Order: sequence, then structure tokens, then C-alpha cells
Amino acid sequence: MTQQHLFPSTQAKSYQLFGFYLLILTSLLHPVAASAADITQQLHRPFNSSIGRQSRDDADSLLQVAEQQYAAGYADKAIDSGLQALDIYHLIGDLRAKGLTYNLLAKAYIELGRFKEGEDALRRRLAIARDTKDFQSQIFALNNLGTLLLQAGEATAAGQTIQEAYTIADNVKNIDGEGLSLSNLGLVSARLGDYNKAIKLYETALIFRRRTGDAPGEINTLNNLGDAYLAVGNYPDTIGTYGTAMRIAKTLGDRSNQIRAIDGLVTAHSAVGRYERAFDLLQQRLTIAQELQNLREELKSFESYAKLYEQLGNYPTARNFYERAIILSQTLEDNKQEVFLRDRLTQMLRSQKSIVHSP
Repeated sequence: MTQQHLFPSTQAKSYQLFGFYLLILTSLLHPVAASAADITQQLHRPFNSSIGRQSRDDADSLLQVAEQQYAAGYADKAIDSGLQALDIYHLIGDLRAKGLTYNLLAKAYIELGRFKEGEDALRRRLAIARDTKDFQSQIFALNNLGTLLLQAGEATAAGQTIQEAYTIADNVKNIDGEGLSLSNLGLVSARLGDYNKAIKLYETALIFRRRTGDAPGEINTLNNLGDAYLAVGNYPDTIGTYGTAMRIAKTLGDRSNQIRAIDGLVTAHSAVGRYERAFDLLQQRLTIAQELQNLREELKSFESYAKLYEQLGNYPTARNFYERAIILSQTLEDNKQEVFLRDRLTQMLRSQKSIVHSP
């Protein structure tokens, strides 16, 4: 299960397949109804007076550079450029441009794991959207704040925040916002353990996402729905839902969600004894990881192979894949993962010996 932001974030519970960051938010649990001016006075970074002499064109250019830097994977540089643009927009009083800049800064901060600063930027974005009565920006800012709260373990507060987004979207008939909010409310219900409610919310969200042709959003909701079906042991619907997500993701070239769907399908097919299909899917997963030259995903593929062979009692082959995963964990200098894999391998070998020596 993965929170859906307007920007990358990322996935959690083992079978829910969405990775939550470990995050403690020490600020208010609900978006405050403060004005943009109030928040700017309290939180705005002191600006260099020399920047004030630059023109709006300079600020626009800085923001464009920041967007390009973020897209190229340089979130830290994007923050530097974005803050310079923000200083100028603050000086000339351009609220709309400040809102766009805060949105970019939030994405960059969160990309770097600087969640508190990301939350602050989102709250400023929300305040500006309220001041300017920009309902669409309010909807998406509230959803992003809600998912940050969910990552922090504040499920109730997250639900209230996302519910506010849904209410606005429903009132102004913003179908995109309704689909996003319902999907995220499904995440909240799943986190609270109410999978049946989550399933209903996801299924409703899919209706809105398909009405707008939001294929990326549809994939995300389908994977979340697959997580919920898997959690309640509904394997036929699990397989059908993940299968649809995988096909759409492959068509769009969305490798991340394709891998996520494959992981769910491997778990579901293994649970019903369709091991041949599970191995076929794992081969697809490994191929994608190798094509992307993504060692982390390659490691996960080896680990999945090892677990499946261990489950089938093929300990020599399982050991081979555990050892290959360990080598990659060393390459990645991931000591925690290496220790975990070595422990799994040791436990398997002990289990194998006990079986061999049993009467």
C-alpha cells in the first residue's frame, strides 16, 4: 500500500506493499486555517536584500531551473534555487508564484527525507491556496499533508485532513480530487485495519479515476486495492486486480508500479500453490531490475526467489539466492539488510539439518 502524493514518496506492512518512512511530526496535526501572510511572517526564511533588486524574470528563471534540477534528481540543488526564487516572489508579493514554489520545495524536501521542512512548505502552500480560493490546490495540498500524517502513524488526523480534501472536491465537483481523496481515505482505513471499508473506498475511487482517464492514479489505486484483497485472503480478486495494475503499468512504462504489482501477484499465486506462475513473475521482476540497473530491486528479487525455494523445501537453490542477495547487500553497503539475510540463511540451514536428522 502506497500513499499517493503528487510527488514521489514511497511504501509498510509486509503484505500491504507500501513503504512508510519513519517520521515523527511535532507540529499541529491538522492544517491550520492561518493566512499565508501569518505563516510567512512566522516561518519565512530571511531573504538576502540584494535579491530584491532582481526582476520577476529572474525569479521565474530560478524557479524553472529548480524544476529542471528536481526532475534531474538533484533535489538539494532544486531547494537552493527554489529558495532564491521564493525570496524574490516574497519581495514583490506574488502569491501565486510563491504557492508554486512552496509546492516544488515540498517535493524536494520530502525526496531528501527532510519531512518537517516538507510539511512546513505544504502548510504554506495550503495557506496561500486558501487565501486565493484556489480549491484544486487546497485539495491536493490537504491530501499530501494527510499522507505525511499517515506516514507518521497519525491515522486519525490523516483521515480528518483527507476527508476535508474530499469534502472540498465533492463541493466543487473536482473529479480528480474526489478520486485521489477516496483512494487516500482507503489507505487510512487499511492502516486502521478496516480492510472491507478500504476495499469499498478504493472501488469507488477507481470509478472517478477512470472517468478522468487518470491512468497513473488508476494504477496506484489498483495496487492499493490488491493489497486490501490480499489482506482479507481474497486471492481471486487479488490476482485480477494486481494483474490489471501490472498491465497498465507496463503499457505506461511505469516500472515501479509494475514491480509492486508483481510482488503482490507472487504472494497471491504462491498462496494458492501456483508456483510456476510465481517463478515466471519473479523472472520478469529480475529482468526489469537488471534493465534498470537497480541493485536494490535486484537484491529484492534474489530474496524473493530464496524465500519461494525455501518454502518449497529446495534448500540448496534457496541458499544460492540468499548468498547472491547477501553479496548485493555488501555492494550496497547495507549492513542492516546483510545481517537480516545472513540470519534468514542461518535459520534455514538449521531447519534443514533438523529435518535431515529427524527420526
